[in-house]
Amino acid sequence: MAEPELPHFGGLDFIKTEIISVPLVKAGAIRAYLLARLVYTVDPAQMQKLSIPAEALIIDQVYSYIYGNPKVDFTDEATLDMDALRNGVRDSVNARVGDKLIQEVLIEQLDFLSKDEVRDNAKRRRSPETPAPAEPAPAAAGH
Repeated sequence: MAEPELPHFGGLDFIKTEIISVPLVKAGAIRAYLLARLVYTVDPAQMQKLSIPAEALIIDQVYSYIYGNPKVDFTDEATLDMDALRNGVRDSVNARVGDKLIQEVLIEQLDFLSKDEVRDNAKRRRSPETPAPAEPAPAAAGH
Protein backbone atom coordinates (compact mmCIF):
# COMPACT_ATOMS: atom_id res chain seq x y z
CA MET A 1 0.00 0.00 0.00
CA ALA A 2 1.46 3.36 -1.04
CA GLU A 3 2.03 5.98 1.62
CA PRO A 4 0.38 9.37 1.08
CA GLU A 5 2.66 12.08 -0.28
CA LEU A 6 3.85 14.49 2.41
CA PRO A 7 3.15 18.18 1.77
CA HIS A 8 6.82 19.21 1.99
CA PHE A 9 7.91 16.87 -0.80
CA GLY A 10 6.16 18.04 -3.93
CA GLY A 11 2.77 17.98 -5.52
CA LEU A 12 1.94 21.46 -4.23
CA ASP A 13 2.23 24.88 -5.82
CA PHE A 14 3.57 27.91 -4.00
CA ILE A 15 1.91 31.31 -4.16
CA LYS A 16 3.89 34.28 -2.93
CA THR A 17 1.96 37.42 -2.13
CA GLU A 18 3.14 40.95 -2.71
CA ILE A 19 3.74 42.89 0.50
CA ILE A 20 0.46 43.24 2.35
CA SER A 21 0.04 46.29 4.59
CA VAL A 22 -2.60 45.89 7.29
CA PRO A 23 -3.45 48.67 9.77
CA LEU A 24 -3.70 47.43 13.34
CA VAL A 25 -6.53 49.16 15.15
CA LYS A 26 -6.89 49.30 18.92
CA ALA A 27 -9.44 51.35 20.87
CA GLY A 28 -10.80 52.79 17.61
CA ALA A 29 -7.49 54.22 16.35
CA ILE A 30 -4.70 52.97 14.10
CA ARG A 31 -1.78 52.05 16.36
CA ALA A 32 0.57 50.38 13.90
CA TYR A 33 0.93 48.68 10.56
CA LEU A 34 1.79 45.09 9.80
CA LEU A 35 3.71 44.51 6.57
CA ALA A 36 3.76 40.90 5.48
CA ARG A 37 4.85 38.81 2.53
CA LEU A 38 3.44 35.32 2.78
CA VAL A 39 3.88 32.10 0.84
CA TYR A 40 1.09 29.55 0.57
CA THR A 41 1.24 25.92 -0.43
CA VAL A 42 -1.80 24.91 -2.43
CA ASP A 43 -3.03 21.87 -4.29
CA PRO A 44 -2.99 22.74 -8.02
CA ALA A 45 -6.23 20.80 -8.61
CA GLN A 46 -7.99 22.92 -5.98
CA MET A 47 -6.59 26.10 -7.57
CA GLN A 48 -8.15 25.22 -10.91
CA LYS A 49 -11.59 25.09 -9.30
CA LEU A 50 -11.47 28.76 -8.25
CA SER A 51 -13.49 31.23 -10.28
CA ILE A 52 -11.55 34.26 -8.96
CA PRO A 53 -7.79 34.82 -8.84
CA ALA A 54 -6.30 33.01 -5.86
CA GLU A 55 -4.01 35.88 -4.87
CA ALA A 56 -6.93 38.34 -4.66
CA LEU A 57 -8.87 35.91 -2.49
CA ILE A 58 -5.90 35.18 -0.26
CA ILE A 59 -4.91 38.82 0.23
CA ASP A 60 -8.50 39.79 1.03
CA GLN A 61 -8.77 37.01 3.57
CA VAL A 62 -5.38 37.77 5.17
CA TYR A 63 -6.38 41.41 5.49
CA SER A 64 -9.77 40.52 6.96
CA TYR A 65 -8.30 37.98 9.36
CA ILE A 66 -5.53 40.21 10.73
CA TYR A 67 -7.54 43.44 10.75
CA GLY A 68 -10.60 41.89 12.35
CA ASN A 69 -8.95 39.56 14.83
CA PRO A 70 -8.41 41.05 18.29
CA LYS A 71 -6.19 38.10 19.24
CA VAL A 72 -3.55 39.29 16.77
CA ASP A 73 -1.67 41.85 18.85
CA PHE A 74 1.83 42.64 17.66
CA THR A 75 2.29 45.20 20.42
CA ASP A 76 2.50 42.44 23.03
CA GLU A 77 5.32 39.98 22.28
CA ALA A 78 4.28 37.79 25.21
CA THR A 79 0.96 36.89 23.60
CA LEU A 80 2.08 36.81 19.96
CA ASP A 81 1.63 33.30 18.59
CA MET A 82 2.99 32.94 15.06
CA ASP A 83 1.65 29.40 14.66
CA ALA A 84 -1.83 30.60 15.59
CA LEU A 85 -1.49 33.42 13.05
CA ARG A 86 -0.38 31.08 10.24
CA ASN A 87 -3.03 28.48 11.07
CA GLY A 88 -5.74 31.10 11.52
CA VAL A 89 -5.05 32.62 8.10
CA ARG A 90 -4.99 29.16 6.49
CA ASP A 91 -8.20 28.08 8.17
CA SER A 92 -10.02 31.32 7.32
CA VAL A 93 -9.12 31.04 3.61
CA ASN A 94 -10.16 27.38 3.55
CA ALA A 95 -13.45 28.16 5.31
CA ARG A 96 -14.18 30.91 2.79
CA VAL A 97 -13.68 28.64 -0.23
CA GLY A 98 -15.35 25.70 1.50
CA ASP A 99 -12.49 23.30 0.84
CA LYS A 100 -8.86 22.65 1.78
CA LEU A 101 -7.23 25.03 -0.71
CA ILE A 102 -4.33 26.17 1.48
CA GLN A 103 -2.14 23.46 2.94
CA GLU A 104 0.36 25.64 4.75
CA VAL A 105 1.15 29.33 5.29
CA LEU A 106 4.79 30.34 5.40
CA ILE A 107 6.01 33.76 6.47
CA GLU A 108 8.66 35.16 4.17
CA GLN A 109 8.69 38.66 5.66
CA LEU A 110 6.90 40.22 8.61
CA ASP A 111 7.49 43.78 9.76
CA PHE A 112 5.68 45.68 12.45
CA LEU A 113 5.83 49.47 12.25
CA SER A 114 4.36 51.70 14.92
CA LYS A 115 2.33 54.68 13.77
CA ASP A 116 5.17 56.95 14.94
CA GLU A 117 7.72 55.05 12.83
CA VAL A 118 5.51 55.40 9.76
CA ARG A 119 5.05 59.12 10.45
CA ASP A 120 8.80 59.66 10.95
CA ASN A 121 9.62 57.80 7.72
CA ALA A 122 7.07 59.90 5.82
CA LYS A 123 8.57 63.12 7.20
CA ARG A 124 12.07 62.06 6.16
CA ARG A 125 10.87 61.34 2.63
CA ARG A 126 9.19 64.75 2.35
CA SER A 127 12.04 66.85 3.79
CA PRO A 128 14.37 68.41 1.22
CA GLU A 129 17.87 67.07 1.03
CA THR A 130 20.50 69.11 2.80
CA PRO A 131 22.50 70.85 0.05
CA ALA A 132 26.11 69.83 -0.37
CA PRO A 133 28.68 72.45 0.61
CA ALA A 134 29.61 74.76 -2.24
CA GLU A 135 33.00 74.29 -3.82
CA PRO A 136 35.39 77.21 -3.38
CA ALA A 137 35.59 79.60 -6.34
CA PRO A 138 38.81 79.42 -8.32
CA ALA A 139 41.36 82.06 -7.36
CA ALA A 140 41.51 85.07 -9.65
CA ALA A 141 44.57 85.20 -11.83
CA GLY A 142 46.73 88.25 -11.13
CA HIS A 143 48.80 90.39 -13.51
